[in-house]
Amino acid sequence: MTDKDPDERREGNGADIEELGADVDAAVSKAVKTVELGRRGFTIAVAVFGLVVGLVLPWVGDHFGWEVLAGEGGAIPRLFATTSTVFGVAASALALATRRWWLTWVCAIGSWIAAVDGLLAIWSQQSSTASGAPGEGPGVGMIIAVVCMVVLGVQWVRVAWSRN
Repeated sequence: MTDKDPDERREGNGADIEELGADVDAAVSKAVKTVELGRRGFTIAVAVFGLVVGLVLPWVGDHFGWEVLAGEGGAIPRLFATTSTVFGVAASALALATRRWWLTWVCAIGSWIAAVDGLLAIWSQQSSTASGAPGEGPGVGMIIAVVCMVVLGVQWVRVAWSRN
């Protein structure tokens, strides 16, 4: 049936088994480093889009979110604009693209930091100024951005904790 003797066939099978073992080890190693996003990935993508929309709407007085990010409108709103853009847009996009587990933790922690910054930014717009008169209040873009950061924080924590 075959022109190989039994010893040669066993050696060939051993090499095949070693290759299969190496393939399984590589697949397990990759699975350990990545996460499965499922429906949460879509929710995260929608929240990132909402955050980008929030950046083109008014935040502080007549200043839009991207203008606040560029340095106008006060220090606390600028801090929120920076952290929400770094963690909410850039890190989330990178984590969605790579599905790396450690990036989900960066996004989860960073999103909650940005959400707290957002609450402080809203508070700073409602507080009294040096003259004693209350501020003009936050713009609709800032409120949308804070809501999106809270959604991102919840979703990224759920993804990070879901890893087996």
